[in-house]
Amino acid sequence: MAWYYGIKTIFRGPSYLIASLATPLTLLFLVFVLSHGALVKFAIVGGLIAFVGSVGLSGAGDSAFFRLQLRIQDLYVPSKVSPFDYMAAFTLSYLVFSVPGIILYIYLGLSYHLFNLYDSSMMLLVMVLLIISTTSISFIISGSIKHLRNIWGITGILTIITSILPPTFYPYSYVPKSFLYIIALSPTTPAAVIAQGAFGLSVPMNSMFYIMIIETVIYTILARILVRWREN
Repeated sequence: MAWYYGIKTIFRGPSYLIASLATPLTLLFLVFVLSHGALVKFAIVGGLIAFVGSVGLSGAGDSAFFRLQLRIQDLYVPSKVSPFDYMAAFTLSYLVFSVPGIILYIYLGLSYHLFNLYDSSMMLLVMVLLIISTTSISFIISGSIKHLRNIWGITGILTIITSILPPTFYPYSYVPKSFLYIIALSPTTPAAVIAQGAFGLSVPMNSMFYIMIIETVIYTILARILVRWREN
């Protein structure tokens, strides 16, 4: 599944990859222009997070399409494939699909001397947690709808909210602390705060690391419970 919906999709439908990168790269350009380059490092780190998060959330559309339209999921139900296997395969496929965009942002980060061994290791961990949590959210959404036409609007709204509202393209210190914990319901918020601290762009906020781990576990469990594996 990771080969077919990850690697093959990159070559078979590169427009999807370009579309996924369009918003974060556009915001990166706007931040660079409006801040005269002062916040460009925040935009590079945040753009990577926004890109990976949007790819994970877009899985809601694919999951609903496979279940409601193509009925591919029905092929796995009577097999030895479990719902967790199915979710894990989706997660891995989107992680693979994100690789070209991650490479692009690594290049931008190296151009601005952002990355070292510690930062890269922490960012890799954040990316893995982020793709797991956002893909889990996509399964929660896709499992709760009955009509395919509803999913595209929901994922579009969620992608915009989770990409722009959290402090992905600006310092998290700009956000009041009480409001920061509220928008931490979106996995991109703790991911951005952790990354800004790891790259030395802002003061580290260790509590966000625990929040992200707890969120990932909770969203994964909820996805496993709420995923519509067998139709009533």
